[in-house]
Amino acid sequence: MPHTEIAITAELVRDLLHDQHPDLADRPLRLGARGWDNQLWRLGDDLAVRLPWATRSADALLRKEHAWLPSLAPRLPLPVPVPQRLGEPSERFPRPWVVTTWVAGTPADLDPATRPAEAADALAAFLSALHRPAPDEAPTGRFGRGRPLAERHDSFAEPLATATGLGLVPDPDAVRAVWEDAVRAPDWTGPALWIHSDLHPANVLTADGTFCGVIDFGDLCAGDPACDLAASWLLLPEDALDRFHGAYRPGPDAAPDAATLRRARGWAVLQALSCVLVGDAGTHGRPGGKPTWGPPAQAALRRLVATARH
Repeated sequence: MPHTEIAITAELVRDLLHDQHPDLADRPLRLGARGWDNQLWRLGDDLAVRLPWATRSADALLRKEHAWLPSLAPRLPLPVPVPQRLGEPSERFPRPWVVTTWVAGTPADLDPATRPAEAADALAAFLSALHRPAPDEAPTGRFGRGRPLAERHDSFAEPLATATGLGLVPDPDAVRAVWEDAVRAPDWTGPALWIHSDLHPANVLTADGTFCGVIDFGDLCAGDPACDLAASWLLLPEDALDRFHGAYRPGPDAAPDAATLRRARGWAVLQALSCVLVGDAGTHGRPGGKPTWGPPAQAALRRLVATARH
């Protein structure tokens, strides 16, 4: 990851606030997290500062959130980090940054949901509210997210081969069968809907056994809602999928059709394979690895294969 050449410290963040948003500069400040794209610094009790640090694309992702999320957030039933201020590039820090609301909770990879009914209902309500037709000028997804699954063949074949070679996928033929069925499903023909497109367990927060917030909307885009429905396989406790599918309603009296659920399983396979590899890298101390990503991804693959066989 091409980390920014400027070290991000509490002193730097406070200087940036003094320069551009001085009314916020004296609030308590502490490091919250270092993610794939951004660092998160908690600002007082209710705000956070997000600064790009690890990828060149992070600048555009932050500006996207600042442009679109304030209008989407009011209709969402779970708290999300709503941009409040924009910081422009300067001599101190040559990249944009944002001040957002703080969303309390623990990432689901660290504290998985344990109350099936409540978690299924919370996730279904969130996605039902988010999945509404997007305007023509809405952003398109990175890495083909929200696009037809057939375009992602290499994104499936390569991680499956790698994970199989590492001994992380006991039955690659069964995983391949789930993928091939998903690719054969009819493509999405409805309007392009708003989708989060990156609902892995580290981007969904929990408290008291259920979901309490969703973060990191940098990959917000318009496309096929199956991309988001895949999250149910990685996030929900056992025996919660049927309740989730019954509660998800992306429009008036609209239930997900069979083709969309088949495509969702394909997206879930893609996401699970990616998370399995990130988890393995973390277990072995390799850069970019996160050991907590492995268990939910392995559980998702087991459920996907078992459901296909059933």
